[in-house]
Amino acid sequence: MRDYIFKRLLLLIPTLFGITLITFFIIQLAPGNPVERKLQLDQGIQAEAITQQIVEETKKLYGLDKPIYVRYWIWVKQIATLDFGRSYKDHRPVINKIAERIPITLTLNIISIILIYLIAIPIGVYSAVAHGRFSERVSTFFLFILYSIPSFWMAMILIFFLGGGDYWDLFPVYGILSPDAENYPFFKKALNFLWHIVLPVFCLTYGGLAYLSRFQKSSLLEVLREDFVRTATAKGLPRHQVLLKHALRNALIPIITILAGILPAMIGGSVIIESIFSIPGIGQLGFESVLSRDYPVIMAIATISAVLTLIGILIADLVYVLVDPRISFEAKK
Repeated sequence: MRDYIFKRLLLLIPTLFGITLITFFIIQLAPGNPVERKLQLDQGIQAEAITQQIVEETKKLYGLDKPIYVRYWIWVKQIATLDFGRSYKDHRPVINKIAERIPITLTLNIISIILIYLIAIPIGVYSAVAHGRFSERVSTFFLFILYSIPSFWMAMILIFFLGGGDYWDLFPVYGILSPDAENYPFFKKALNFLWHIVLPVFCLTYGGLAYLSRFQKSSLLEVLREDFVRTATAKGLPRHQVLLKHALRNALIPIITILAGILPAMIGGSVIIESIFSIPGIGQLGFESVLSRDYPVIMAIATISAVLTLIGILIADLVYVLVDPRISFEAKK
């Protein structure tokens, strides 16, 4: 397995190079000039008042006067030293801006993912075992409804009914802490944080819960029809032992594949939910960076997401061995 891991790590280099190359050139081709946008928004200069000299000096300041291939090579050399450059918007180091947002996004997504897996897998197992029963049909209908509801619409409904709209004012709908929460004791501050993230976490959770539970059900139903499950049942093993030890273990393999996309999702955050609830996370930062054509921040988020995607795929491949002993990465003699 050591040789396999080493080869996969080597393959990450050209794969990441290709991803960053395509992403860099696509971003550069996007409409809009970051220099003119910065001058208009940050300095209040009207478009007709921006002279060519101001534009050229600003381009030179940010290195935008060089050819695109030269800019890419400079960016690659910076990334090799973990230097993501400085933001065009406020000239702050990009790594500092991302470091400020990552803890919030990680917290929201870790809570959401834990809830999804803790609830979805048991629901999927029950749906497979009780396939065809009335209770299973009701749960399936309810999950399909949840899966079909867009997250932005759900967020608006929750704000309207539970966030101080025309009905109850039970949960805050702005930020992650109350204005005076910085002076609270630790436990009171933690409760205040949890109180603020109830609605965002629900919006991040229900769609994945519905999808994963249906995926788990179909996977387990397929495994339950296999010959080795019939053999285990014919031996007289208890129903729960056949289900949990033999069937469920094999049915988890497709679920592990989904884990490959969890790491980038945890860092990437949710642009829609973070924007609606004004949560200062990575998703909101990426959205603001796209609007302001802040290329260094966009490339940093895209690169980090690409690295985590490749690492997630590698981790999923390694977990296959733990779940299914029949899978091996060693060369057969």
